[in-house]
Amino acid sequence: MNARARERERASGRGKRIAISLIVTVALLGGLAAAGAYLWSQFGERISETLGWTSNDYEGPGTGDAIIVITEGEIGENVAITLAEADVVKTSEAFYRLLLDQDPAVEFQPGSYRMKLQMSSQAALEALQDPENRMNFTAMIPEGKTVEQTIELVAAGADIPLSELQDAIKDPAAYGLPAGVDSLEGWLFPATYEFESDTTGAEAIQRLVDQQKQVLDEAGVAEADRERVLTIAAMVQKEGGRIEDFGKVSRVIANRLADDMLLQMDSTAQYGMGQHEDGSVWSTDEALSDDNPWNTYVHKGLPKGPIANPGRDAIDAALNPEPGDWIYFVAINLDTRESAFSVTQEEHEASVAKLNEWCAANPGKGC
Repeated sequence: MNARARERERASGRGKRIAISLIVTVALLGGLAAAGAYLWSQFGERISETLGWTSNDYEGPGTGDAIIVITEGEIGENVAITLAEADVVKTSEAFYRLLLDQDPAVEFQPGSYRMKLQMSSQAALEALQDPENRMNFTAMIPEGKTVEQTIELVAAGADIPLSELQDAIKDPAAYGLPAGVDSLEGWLFPATYEFESDTTGAEAIQRLVDQQKQVLDEAGVAEADRERVLTIAAMVQKEGGRIEDFGKVSRVIANRLADDMLLQMDSTAQYGMGQHEDGSVWSTDEALSDDNPWNTYVHKGLPKGPIANPGRDAIDAALNPEPGDWIYFVAINLDTRESAFSVTQEEHEASVAKLNEWCAANPGKGC
C-alpha cells in the first residue's frame, strides 16, 4: 500500500470515529432532552412556583359568574377545595394559606354565594365575607353528588333544616318513582334552584325529582327504562373525568355488559362501602372484595341502582355510547382529569403505569 493510500485509510478511519462520536453525542443529548422534558412535565409547575416564575394564585377580581355552596360544619380547608374545584381560585393551597394568616380566624356562614371565576385568593375571601354575595333560598347542586350530599347543599342554600330534609327522603315512593325503585339516588337532578322562604323539605325534594323526570322525558326515556339509564349515567358521571370522555366510558360499560364481563367500576365499589367521599382514585382491598349489591368487582351486570345524581351530559352519554371497541380505561392525570381508553390488557397496563408515574410525581392529589 503506497503512502497516499495509507493516508486515505487513516482519513477514512478518522471520519468514521468522528461520525460515531457525533451519533453518540446526539443520542446522549436526545436522551437528556427527553428525560428533561419528562421531568419538566411532572415537576415543572412546582419548580416554576418555587423559583417565582409562576404563581399558584390568580390575580384580580375575576370574571364571569360562579356559585359555590358552603355547608354546615365545613372548615377552611373544605372551602378552599370547593373554590379550587369550581375554578374560583387557582389552587386550594393558596387560598388556605391566606386563611391561616387571618387574625382573627375566619368563620364561614353556610349558604350559596355568588362569586367570579379565576379570582385572587384575597378577592375570593373578601367576596365570601360580603353579605351581599350570599344568595337567599338558592341551592346549587353539582353533578355527581349523592342524595346525602345533595340534601346538605339544599339545607345550606335554601335554609331548610337538614333534619327536615332527612325525614323527607325516607319514603322515596312518595315522589312518584317507577315501580320497584326504592331509593332517591340518581333522581335528584343537579342544577341551581331558587326556593321560596316557606318551602318545605318534601317540596324541595319533589322539585328536584320532577326536574329529573323532565330531563328523562326530553331524552325520550320510557318510565320502565329510567332506573337503568340513571344507573349507567351515574357511573359515567363518576368515572368520566371530562365531558368529552363520557361517551367512551358509556361504551366501555356497554362492551363489558355485552361480553358478560364484570364492569369493575371503582366508583361502585367505593359507593357500596361508603368510601365515595375519600377523594382517592384507588379503592381499598376491602371495598373491591365486599359482597354488596353495588360492587361491580364482585357481581356481574349493573349495580343495584344509581350511585349518584347524574347530569344531562351523562344521561345523554348513557343513551348514546360513542362507537369503539374499548374494554378498559383509567385516569392518567388527575389535574386535567384525562383518561386513557384501551382495547387490550397490555395497553391498559401501560396506561396504569402512566397513572402510577403521575401519582408518584404528584403526592397528595387524589392517589
